[in-house]
Amino acid sequence: MKNTVTTFKDAKAKGQKISMLTAYDYSTAKLMDEAGINGILVGDSLGMVMLGYEDTLSVTMEDMIHHTAAVARGAKNALIVGDMPFMSYQTSVYDAVYNAGRLMKEGRCQAVKLEGGASVCPQIKAITEAAIPVMAHIGLTPQSVNAFGGFKVQGKSEEAARRLLEEAKAVEEAGAFAVVLECVPAKLAELITRSINIPTIGIGAGPDCDGQILVYQDMLAMYSDMKPKFVKQFAQVGQLMKEGFTAYMKETEEGTFPAEEHCFKISDEVISKLY
Repeated sequence: MKNTVTTFKDAKAKGQKISMLTAYDYSTAKLMDEAGINGILVGDSLGMVMLGYEDTLSVTMEDMIHHTAAVARGAKNALIVGDMPFMSYQTSVYDAVYNAGRLMKEGRCQAVKLEGGASVCPQIKAITEAAIPVMAHIGLTPQSVNAFGGFKVQGKSEEAARRLLEEAKAVEEAGAFAVVLECVPAKLAELITRSINIPTIGIGAGPDCDGQILVYQDMLAMYSDMKPKFVKQFAQVGQLMKEGFTAYMKETEEGTFPAEEHCFKISDEVISKLY
């Protein structure tokens, strides 16, 4: 059954946990969809995990549209959320609505995500009034990494915790259908989840959020030199891939691949006539 923004709302009301992952291409999205994942975020994290940037700031609207469209072709049941890249919505309400419309129209997603709390509520309100569902994102917002001075847990002091609680209420009031809580202390995330009526989707925010999301390369251990504290590695896919690459290289060098069963046949009579 197709997941929608209403599905997410109903899940919170019923106490059913929501599963989300990131994806950036057709084949991965298809596998996630077949597994039954509720939602797929085409995150601007693609700048780091797919394009090799140091952060997400260099990702463009064209990047996001390209990858979102590929995911949309692969996933038919998951709710597809396209990420609004840096400076695609901060500059003005007009730019926010225009770029959200492009991401939905050209990328074929069913919702968009943008980072920020009270400061982007006018954008959230305007985008939702244009009939485009918005997922908000507060806590550690990677597009603000330079302002934060790095990737750090947010909301640890009383003042910061109170601000996050108020921002969660503000984005709900502005019309967001859900909110991502990233790198937020678990007890604060639980309080926020109980204080608002829209689903909270946690990443590094404890078990009491209404749902969870992870970057799929992280949860499949595709990076041997990077493992955030909040990530559980559910499969060692990175190691399996390296073993497969090594075995292929070895058999190619030895001449044992391709073997007879991998080859197409032609009669000796035809070959003899070619000499």
